[in-house]
Amino acid sequence: MMLTHIGTKRIETEHLVLRRFHIGDERAMFDNWANDDEVTKYLSWTTHSSVDVTRMVLDGWIEGYGKDDQYLWAITVKEEGDDPIGSISVVKHDSEIGKMEIGYCIGRHWWHKGIMTEALGAVIDHLFHNVGAQRIEACHDPRNPNSGAVMRKCGMVFEGMLRRSGRNNQGICDVCWYASISSI
Repeated sequence: MMLTHIGTKRIETEHLVLRRFHIGDERAMFDNWANDDEVTKYLSWTTHSSVDVTRMVLDGWIEGYGKDDQYLWAITVKEEGDDPIGSISVVKHDSEIGKMEIGYCIGRHWWHKGIMTEALGAVIDHLFHNVGAQRIEACHDPRNPNSGAVMRKCGMVFEGMLRRSGRNNQGICDVCWYASISSI
């Protein structure tokens, strides 16, 4: 089954607004997560050294919104205003079989508050119901178990660990894979 690409659409939940990034988000992105070595510790991109680096990344993301197969959201908390506190995106997809891989990160100040679980759950629901995904997967370094906890809370099932199959800011690493399969 082919995916029906619709691009990044605004998603609203009880506590969050997931929206497109826009020019002007670079300061909040840099301050809230992109410059924090603890946030990027298990990610595949390095900590941003300046807001100029963040601006360059953001410019590329904003340009990418012209493509219907880009899914990249700024996570904002309704009670806190419009500044992004993290991001969630489809990092890979295979339209032919309906498979989508999700990646996410959030500023340390917002860890352990259920925010990422709410964001991931909303994105999974959106991709299944509006894009036609048949399989949604995500992975994490086993040294970052909290990321796997988010996946489990969203109903994703642990499928296994691939030893020395990934690379992040800690070097070559094992990778734990989770997935949800569409029931639609």
